Amino acid sequence: MSNNEQRQRALPVQNARIFPRGELDILSRVEVARLRDASSGGMHDLLRRCALAVLTSGSASDDPRAASDLYPDFDIQVTQQDRGVLIDLVNAPAQAFVDGVIIKGIAELLYAVVRDLAYTAIELGPEYAAELESSEGITNAVFGLMRNARGLQPGDPNLVVCWGGHSIPRDEYLYTKQVGYELGLRGLDICTGCGPGAMKGPMKGATIAHAKQRKHPARYIGITEPGIIAAESPNPIVNHLVIMPDIEKRLESFVRLGHGIIVFPGGVGTAEEILYLLGILLREENKDLPFPLVLTGPAVAAPYFEQIDRFIRLTLGDAAAARYQIIVGDPPAVARAMAAGIKQVREYRLHNKDSFYFNWGLHIPLEFQQPFEPTHEAMAALDLHRNRPPHALAADLRRAFSGIVAGNVKEPSMRRIEQFGPFEINGDAELMASLDALLRAFVEQRRMKIAGDYKPCYRVVT
Repeated sequence: MSNNEQRQRALPVQNARIFPRGELDILSRVEVARLRDASSGGMHDLLRRCALAVLTSGSASDDPRAASDLYPDFDIQVTQQDRGVLIDLVNAPAQAFVDGVIIKGIAELLYAVVRDLAYTAIELGPEYAAELESSEGITNAVFGLMRNARGLQPGDPNLVVCWGGHSIPRDEYLYTKQVGYELGLRGLDICTGCGPGAMKGPMKGATIAHAKQRKHPARYIGITEPGIIAAESPNPIVNHLVIMPDIEKRLESFVRLGHGIIVFPGGVGTAEEILYLLGILLREENKDLPFPLVLTGPAVAAPYFEQIDRFIRLTLGDAAAARYQIIVGDPPAVARAMAAGIKQVREYRLHNKDSFYFNWGLHIPLEFQQPFEPTHEAMAALDLHRNRPPHALAADLRRAFSGIVAGNVKEPSMRRIEQFGPFEINGDAELMASLDALLRAFVEQRRMKIAGDYKPCYRVVT
């Protein structure tokens, strides 16, 4: 017996039957059938993987296959009874239980998985494919998902989206906590990608500040998607989990829901997020729309942001750099800048009669909304040349980084790379040299993986 097999057999597991109490709407028989039927587009396998991710909440691994390898016999079944939904867990990780009872926060995350996958299976099923071919249809789908998840909250703008890496050094993590603390003291809620590192730190800092200010309820929203949740399982502070169907709808939900964005140091996923937002803000339709964007980190992270800034100016121009400010080593200044920016957002939306809870006024073109499937052919075909309009170049750069993220942490892309080798990325020589330098820095700074040696899933052709 191998060491891995011995470890698997030694891990404690538990069976459980859970009756959701109010957090989960009653599901129809059709919705339950979709979740149970493994032949329906693999929905049951998707449910199993997402459920296992939340049951191992707080995991330090970013290998999407690790949890399945450690708990190969885990299963989840959802049934509809007259009195409501019943969830059966078989061979579930014992770490999710205390004295035989599932931890309440983990149970809530589990209900969110069932809720969102059921909604996606029914409301965004194949029969609605035509509606998702237009920009308006995709935005309406994002709104419907967020409303069904009760993620839209009326009231004054106060939601700050925090982006940053899941694999960051200790000093950067502590800095994210300090910024979260300063945000919390000013009554601001936190939304992140729900995982570890820079996604956890701001929430952890804000919880202390919210407790001091007696702010209740406080929102710690985590927005993820099925392809990445196994590699970035929800951190324990998330009290409102939303699972979007794909990365593009996840990104749109961030910018529609949030009133301002703070970017901490990160890797390719963080670069993807920056390019997504800047590509949108560079559109003529959005030139007058206030959207506070602050890039920040501890003093030692100054070179990181200098390199990011150079890359953005080279690829998208100074107009893109004018849409953000860089504040290094000063958490109170970050929080003050964000609070002031959100005040401008409030005034702008009042004047334009736009809602506080969903940014309808932000124009997002279709090329930023359509799902990108990172195959070897699609990655090689990206048009990465600087003679294009900045927002168009930003869209393809975003796809390039998205493909690298997929190659790092998403099972389908990992399998493609294992079979056919790394993705190839080519384009403008100067741009490729800058991109290669940026990616090399991410690798050297260990921003690609939490543990172990990183083997690149890409090759930049200069």
